[in-house]
Amino acid sequence: MKVMKFGGTSVGTPQRMKEVTALVTKSGEPVFVVLSAMSGTTNSLVEISDYLYKKNPDGANEVINRLEQKYAKHVEELYEKEETKVATREFLRGEFDYLRSFTKELFTSFEEKSIVAQGEIISTNMVVNYMKEQGINAVLLNALDFMRTDKNSEPDPVYIKEKLRPLIEENEGAQVYLTQGFICRNAYGEVDNLLRGGSDYTASLVGAAINAEEIQIWTDIDGMHNNDPRVVDKTEPVHQLHFEEAAELAYFGAKILHPTCVQPAKYAGIPVRLLNTMDPDAEGTTISNSTEYGKIKAVAAKDNITAIKIKSSRMLLATGFLRKVFEIFESYQTSIDMICTSEVGVSMSIDNSAHLGEIVDELKKYGTVTVDTNMCIICVVGDLDWSNIGFESLALDAMKDIPVRMVSYGGSNYNISFLIREEDKKRALQSLSNTIFYKNK
Repeated sequence: MKVMKFGGTSVGTPQRMKEVTALVTKSGEPVFVVLSAMSGTTNSLVEISDYLYKKNPDGANEVINRLEQKYAKHVEELYEKEETKVATREFLRGEFDYLRSFTKELFTSFEEKSIVAQGEIISTNMVVNYMKEQGINAVLLNALDFMRTDKNSEPDPVYIKEKLRPLIEENEGAQVYLTQGFICRNAYGEVDNLLRGGSDYTASLVGAAINAEEIQIWTDIDGMHNNDPRVVDKTEPVHQLHFEEAAELAYFGAKILHPTCVQPAKYAGIPVRLLNTMDPDAEGTTISNSTEYGKIKAVAAKDNITAIKIKSSRMLLATGFLRKVFEIFESYQTSIDMICTSEVGVSMSIDNSAHLGEIVDELKKYGTVTVDTNMCIICVVGDLDWSNIGFESLALDAMKDIPVRMVSYGGSNYNISFLIREEDKKRALQSLSNTIFYKNK
């Protein structure tokens, strides 16, 4: 069985819901479908929560009424049979009455998560009703019945597998198994969410739990590109990536995929395909444990980077110096992206400057500190094992006219990273594309 995940834009209108239905039933084989909330709905639900936090129930009710009117229009556009319209209206009435109930009681963060969860609950109920109207044997499985996190707020794969498989067996013979993305329960049974990766994470966890043939992530672009199409001319989809390559690209700027959300698929050895709902026949990108040896795949960029350099001829070679430096970043829950060391100094980059002032003050105990802001990390990704002679020189040749603050190579077999000024980003990305991908074309 394949798992197919569709994001908010893919189910953003009644017409899109119809297109998704046609897509998931095209093969005639059983599929497991994960849906996000209709685009715009989660923002409205967050806005409702914000009004309630501010003790403004009138503002919350106004947004609720506006959202209810929007869905009433969707019902008329989506369904043909009056009985389906009546049943869906009744369901929606219950949903919006539930949202209004929060305007009459004390509001906490737990209630906010319950409110935000309703977006996925609404979209999946509307789609399953449409499928049934079309004569499709579809069953809705409530994610809150099997998707759970542990006390560390990490998914509990053993629990998920134990609860999900019996639900599928109870509904054996269905053509479509449908569930919500993003939402779950925590270790205490409260409504919560998966945070990182959202619905993509749900699809990966479900795929691992049922040992799926393939996990498909459907978006509105045709897979990961070999460079940022918003910045660079002439980019192309990358057809095959190793999980590690995809994680590098996702972490360093390729927004199509969160780096942690495919880990369950990676460990289970299940390939993940990134596909385009606007062009279903496009090849997209396949992510798996297979490697295309000796090939540079793509370039990505990460903005809003801050570089910190600490110089100390007195302490750098002293035992425990780096540990003391890292403990400062840890105490402020600030992760380090890149690090380079020399005989007398160490340079690091961070993407979270919320505690920059405090970190710098602490570091000054151990050496002279300098800070560079408005920096950018450029990441070249592929099979870049040190035995592949010439790849580093190819990347460096492309960067020969770009001022480079730091270079990181060797920490991974899959990337070379350059720290540069943000103002040089477009020039660097274009030069890397021209040199690496299109030099011989």
